[in-house]
Amino acid sequence: MQRFVDDVLAVSKESVKTITYESLNNIVRFVNGVSALLLTILPGKATILEGMNGWELRPTFSGPRLPRWMEHGVSSFNQFVHDLAVDSDASSISDYSSEEEDINENSCPSPLSQSSRFSRASSLSRHERHGMGWLNSIFSLILFPVKLFLATLARLLFFPFYRKVRTSSSERQKPSSSTSLNRVQTLKDYVFQRTTDRRRGVIEDLHLAMEIFIEAIFDIVHKAAHCLLSPAEVSRMLYGWIFSHNMVNHNNHVVSESSVTTATPGENDPALSQSKTSFHHSLNTDARTCQDVITELGYPYEAINVITADGYILLLERIPRRDARKAVYLQHGILDSSMGWVSNGVVGSPAFAAYDQGFDVYLGNFRGLVSREHVNKSISSRQYWQYSINEHGTQDIPAMINKIHEVKTSELKLSQPDLEEESNEDQPYKLCAICHSLGGAAMLMYLITSRIEEKPHRLSRLILLSPAGFHGDSNLAFALVEQILLILAPILARFVPAFYIPTRFFRLLLNKLARDFINYPAVGGLVQTLMSYVVGGDSSNWVGVLGSPHYNMNDMPGVSFRVALHLAQMKRRGTFKMFDYGSASANKEAYGSSEPLDLGEHYGLIDIPVDLVAGRKDKVIRSSMVRKHYRIMKESGVEVSYSEFEYAHLDFIFSHREELLAYVLSRLLLVVPNQKHQPSQKAMKLKRKAQVSS
Repeated sequence: MQRFVDDVLAVSKESVKTITYESLNNIVRFVNGVSALLLTILPGKATILEGMNGWELRPTFSGPRLPRWMEHGVSSFNQFVHDLAVDSDASSISDYSSEEEDINENSCPSPLSQSSRFSRASSLSRHERHGMGWLNSIFSLILFPVKLFLATLARLLFFPFYRKVRTSSSERQKPSSSTSLNRVQTLKDYVFQRTTDRRRGVIEDLHLAMEIFIEAIFDIVHKAAHCLLSPAEVSRMLYGWIFSHNMVNHNNHVVSESSVTTATPGENDPALSQSKTSFHHSLNTDARTCQDVITELGYPYEAINVITADGYILLLERIPRRDARKAVYLQHGILDSSMGWVSNGVVGSPAFAAYDQGFDVYLGNFRGLVSREHVNKSISSRQYWQYSINEHGTQDIPAMINKIHEVKTSELKLSQPDLEEESNEDQPYKLCAICHSLGGAAMLMYLITSRIEEKPHRLSRLILLSPAGFHGDSNLAFALVEQILLILAPILARFVPAFYIPTRFFRLLLNKLARDFINYPAVGGLVQTLMSYVVGGDSSNWVGVLGSPHYNMNDMPGVSFRVALHLAQMKRRGTFKMFDYGSASANKEAYGSSEPLDLGEHYGLIDIPVDLVAGRKDKVIRSSMVRKHYRIMKESGVEVSYSEFEYAHLDFIFSHREELLAYVLSRLLLVVPNQKHQPSQKAMKLKRKAQVSS
């Protein structure tokens, strides 16, 4: 009787799993197919989608890309665990891993997706298997009832015989206890690692949650039936539990900690050390930091906290070359962070390329993270977000460049003891700056205001990638946003201090949806097209960028209302001016005049070479606006160059562009440290002596 009940429950469980799985699968197929149909009628999608990997233009109702443990359909999670359990040892697992790595070599990577190589590889292989077309899918749906009936009948007829064979086989081949324990621990670690992949999307989470929920419900039903059908065995278990209560409590205390022991290399000790992997990681979002990316690729890393004059705490990150007399400072743009400069790995990232060329690399981060780092821990959200581009150029960048100067000077003094204090024109190192978008406007503001105030700016060369500042030539969408911001500014400023996602849940949801957009190419292509329409048809890989780690549930860059308003003011006036506070008295208090400072009129103060780079496909900051920077600088006598590439706005940062990288490096290498600051023989001897003694 007990065996019959077990068989009925097993068949029922598999039937419920199949029905729920196929229902969700068909819904996803329908959404993916409708998205593909919509894509066919949207204009201009061919140009927009050219920067996105994996999109599909033709209508298709083929199966979506599902996680590996679902690829067989019925009871896929159980089959996945069973396949691992019957492996003779851990070598089969390593073979499987190497097989997926081979598949991964042919897959199309998304930004910062190295940690998701297993998920991408399995997605690619599934896509190829489902590539027979929509006719195959329709026939599968038609024949599904017959398939389900035959599977149920076969399970009822052959399950008892299969169970008996497994039992007798297990009795003939009993492994040693140590081997069994090692296999169970290996299985536990591997299943945990696979089922908590930090790159799952919302659909994959739903699939996994349904599988686990159904397993839990039927496990409870099975135990209840076992209690009713075997009261004697239940009584013995209850009796044993009562008289071994203390031992059970002790065991529960040992295993109650929801963690899995894993071996990881120590930071200083090459030997393996034990660490705890928490089950809190089951949310599996890619929350890597810039430090994680740099250190995982084998580069050195240093984090420096910088405090601005108005109390904001900024993170200045570094890939250090302490003896280098060439340094480069990279500054990101709007809704970005230092992560962008390392997002393309070793080969395609400007930060790593500059380091490999002998530069000491510094990665700046503007204020504006939702974590709201400030010396005043009780600062309100409204107070924190009260800043414009002015503060980026007159507070953030000066604080970080002064910190770079302080660090470089102190380090070079250690390697060159005879080094004396020097002025900005004759400092012992050369500092170049590479800036993108809003970072370029802020850097120009810093350079000009430093010259007006007669302060040293420490810079030797400036490379600006699609810099902001002039925005007169823009699309209808930006013009509409400009009108809304300027007209409703007094009202919106009271209720909307900034534009960001305030809660962890919705940031988590965005991160997971971005993964779904990559897994389901028609949906991702539709989102990519709609987002591109909002920014005037720019073909940047917007979907891929949304899935990058600096848009995660823990932290995310935001945009203050004043920064958005400042950009709208620039667009309305067609000039590159500092923030207009709205009244003559407020402007006079800030600038000494009733009008904000016009930075374009002061381009003649720029005393270093400037390289301007524009994108012909850039619809956010058009090439005509970058040429306006160039024309005014040229008329003002600035040593300036201008180059154009076939790039969209985000291609300068998030796409691997060898042509751009080669150009940027060629401009950096034009800066050569002064020969008279070469380390003296005395300094070299002292340095070698210090190294020997250490």
